[in-house]
Amino acid sequence: MKKITAFAILAITLISCNKETKTITKVDPATGKTINVEVPVEKSEENTADKMAIRDSSGVYIQSFNLEVGKTYPLTTYQRDVQTVTSPTGESQSGTSESTDEMSFLVNGYDKGVYDITINLIGKRSSQTSGGKTMVVDTKQSAPKDDNMKMMWTINKALVGNKLKMKMQENGKILSITGFEPIYTKVAASSATFIKDAAAKADFLKSFKNSFGEKSMSEQFTKNLMLIPEKGVKLGEKWTHTENATPDGKVKLTTTYALKSVGDGKAVITVNGGIPYKSEKRTQEGITRSMSSELTQTGTVTLDQQSGWITNQNINVKTSQVETLSDGKQTKNMKSVSNSTVMVNPASK
Repeated sequence: MKKITAFAILAITLISCNKETKTITKVDPATGKTINVEVPVEKSEENTADKMAIRDSSGVYIQSFNLEVGKTYPLTTYQRDVQTVTSPTGESQSGTSESTDEMSFLVNGYDKGVYDITINLIGKRSSQTSGGKTMVVDTKQSAPKDDNMKMMWTINKALVGNKLKMKMQENGKILSITGFEPIYTKVAASSATFIKDAAAKADFLKSFKNSFGEKSMSEQFTKNLMLIPEKGVKLGEKWTHTENATPDGKVKLTTTYALKSVGDGKAVITVNGGIPYKSEKRTQEGITRSMSSELTQTGTVTLDQQSGWITNQNINVKTSQVETLSDGKQTKNMKSVSNSTVMVNPASK
């Protein structure tokens, strides 16, 4: 009996020693320093590590998320617009604007199909170039001297460096995003330096909350991260997404996606579509005004097959608009063309 007991104890010890562990980074509450700690891998985490996030099921590919606890995933969005305006005399003027929003997603835990994630708001940058001059607002640099630019920098500075908490299911459904109120308080305090009128300040905060709240952020993340439809798609299959291009909903932006390839650890999706050519004409007091516009977009999105996270997006968008004024004797044209590049995680391309 003693031998059996000793063997049982030895077996338990071996099982305990052989249990898989992982290294995570955490802050030591005693010293405040960052340390690496070995912790056992929970069974639920083992399950998520064993499967591909983008996988084939009888010829149909579905997307989910297979994120590692303790790992940080980037989400940096970049947009560059070059606009050229041609006057009725044929003279042209061009201007360039750029914007970058940098954030990251730290996976704190995983339980019963739900990820606990911390969203880190890292930095914001914007620039405008026109007439040979460039003005930059960058939260990683000092405040600009121009008052209008300084206001934007101050508000952006109050926004970055903060954290949000997100609960997201394996299938990409966002259950909640919290932590906005402390950010609203900081932004309100920062704006008070520049906006003295109470009504104007209230309007600004209302607009800010509409653009930076749980609903808008959930929609943004879902659009950027969850590309493949829930029902799944076959290689070469197309699907479309339509959204309002104007507040009244009269103009629609339609995007057509297609699963181009899956392999070598990545899934590549092509992007096409836009706003079809549209024209309208009105005559008032002998003057006929004609307007025509069109938007086209094309590009690709690459997803990591193991995690399901977006690796890179590169989409080119061209918008053209022509305005014509005629009194029956003379005709004047005003033309505007904008070429844009919209990227996600550009450094990882």
